Amino acid sequence: MRYIAASLLAFLITNISIAQQYRPVDEGSEVGFKVRNFGINVKGDFKGLKGAIVFSEDHLADAHFDVTIEVSTINTGINQRNNHLLSASFFEVSKYPLMRFESIKITKSTSKDYLYMFGKLTIKDVTKEISFPFKVTPDNGDYIFAGELSLNRRDYHVGDNSLTMSDNVKVSLKVRAKAVK
Repeated sequence: MRYIAASLLAFLITNISIAQQYRPVDEGSEVGFKVRNFGINVKGDFKGLKGAIVFSEDHLADAHFDVTIEVSTINTGINQRNNHLLSASFFEVSKYPLMRFESIKITKSTSKDYLYMFGKLTIKDVTKEISFPFKVTPDNGDYIFAGELSLNRRDYHVGDNSLTMSDNVKVSLKVRAKAVK
């Protein structure tokens, strides 16, 4: 019994010490989107990153991302548009103030420069599994995680059917994660 308890304790201590904990920060991060509306690309971004990241390039099985973003920080450069996007017709920020991503697993990809992220994205009242390639760049004890993905806005009940606005939204991520000390 002592052997089993000692082995379990050693296993837990080893796994805790392998993966480093990080927190996403707005400074140096960019969470952007682009959607075609009336034939032109409308761009915007979000701030308000919060959450917890556990990551080690050598131990991907132990990696975990749980990150939120404040919907009210949306910025398209036009206040009237921002307010419309925060309304019940789009993000309904009064009822759903956060978007959340929680990873399921991270794997190597076919490209040596990229990893592959699998997780659950929650926007408004919808949670869907998504996956996308991303690049990891070490930066003085911190990390920068960068990737792109496409989403169908209507899958998340963001906006109605529109003849002028594309359903497809391109999302670009550059998330700076600072080591938790």
